[in-house]
Amino acid sequence: MFGWLKNYLPRSLYGRAALILVLPILVLQIAFSIGFIQRHFADVTNQMTRNIGLEVDYLLQEVQQAPNKEAAMIAAARLADPLALRVQFDAPALSPARLWYDFTGLTVISTLRNNRPEVGTIDLASQNRRVLVELETRHGTLLVNFDRRRVSASNPHQLLVWMVFTGILMTVIAFIFLRNQLRPIKRLADAATAFGKGQVQTYKPSGAAEVRVAGNAFLDMRNRIERQIEQRTLMLSGVSHDLRTPLTRLKLGLSMIDDPEVEAMQRDISDMQRMLDEFLNFARDDASDAPEKTDPIALTRQIVEDAKRSGNAVQLISVSGQGHVMMRPTAVRRAIDNLIGNAVRYGTRADVSVALMDNALRITVEDDGPGIPSANRKDAVKPFTRLEPGRNQNKGSGVGLGLSIANDIARVHGGALRLGESETLGGLKADLVLAR
Repeated sequence: MFGWLKNYLPRSLYGRAALILVLPILVLQIAFSIGFIQRHFADVTNQMTRNIGLEVDYLLQEVQQAPNKEAAMIAAARLADPLALRVQFDAPALSPARLWYDFTGLTVISTLRNNRPEVGTIDLASQNRRVLVELETRHGTLLVNFDRRRVSASNPHQLLVWMVFTGILMTVIAFIFLRNQLRPIKRLADAATAFGKGQVQTYKPSGAAEVRVAGNAFLDMRNRIERQIEQRTLMLSGVSHDLRTPLTRLKLGLSMIDDPEVEAMQRDISDMQRMLDEFLNFARDDASDAPEKTDPIALTRQIVEDAKRSGNAVQLISVSGQGHVMMRPTAVRRAIDNLIGNAVRYGTRADVSVALMDNALRITVEDDGPGIPSANRKDAVKPFTRLEPGRNQNKGSGVGLGLSIANDIARVHGGALRLGESETLGGLKADLVLAR
């Protein structure tokens, strides 16, 4: 029902907590202010204005009963001091005036005019804290002047000012405590984000008990993952290294046999040799490569130039953005080399483009080969998956690890490897996306 409201809510935990804190205070102050002004100040002002209205009625009655204007002036002057009023006949005409923020003035005007047809113009602003009322009598216009405090509460804004000031003060104090409570959560989120990008950030659990439990669980998980990565790297390195010797002996022994079937066996051994080399290089690079600030555009340009010198039809077609990115340069080089190798193996050319954005780095490699059907793209990034039956094999075959290693490197950097169809060349389009 309220799904549409999520588009207008803050994204961060701090923003949502601040909204939960500020919104009730703001709504409470607005509701209290409106209710207080309407029900308290309006009622008090109405009651006080009715009291002064009775005095004005008495004054008006005495003036109206006077036989002539001189007697009316004497009667008005006689009642002015006891009633604390200032009266004047034939005064200059008034102009209706009221300050825009004088909300109680509306009540004063309406109450004075209620059932009093003799009341003319009412001025609430021309004289400081005074009310001027014109009364139409049979002896002429009578101007009545009295203190504004007699018809409305004195300094009605003070309560509102104190309420707003206290609300702001308590909100600031609550913000300080809220920030201290959310800071451990933000540190935990930063540490988890950095670990997802392949970086190990120093982190110590702190804050509330629940946050400490989550922090300790994160540290345990990070330690387990690091141990598993280290064990996997050692295992791959050891197995790959130990198998090189027997493969070399097999290759040497087959070279001494004169048999037509030996050629197929030698190809199989060569495939195994390339597979072990990929394993060994990947394990060695993964163990020794540490994240560092790298210019991805310069790195990609260098990789493209190296591929050109090797005789491959590769070109860097577009570059956008600038800056440095925390990455494992050797691992990223291996991923790009694998993508370029696949492109020139199954096609005739490879186009490379780099886009450095605010939150991500995207390196795209496109070829003019047969591509990979959308139904097989998920399987293509799995280890040892080879899709050669539907692809060009004129330049040899791989061992099924190129895309898998590139995908693994992208995930280590908090990104992903996305496969699609090239709109310009018609072959495979591989986007290596790394988080910044």
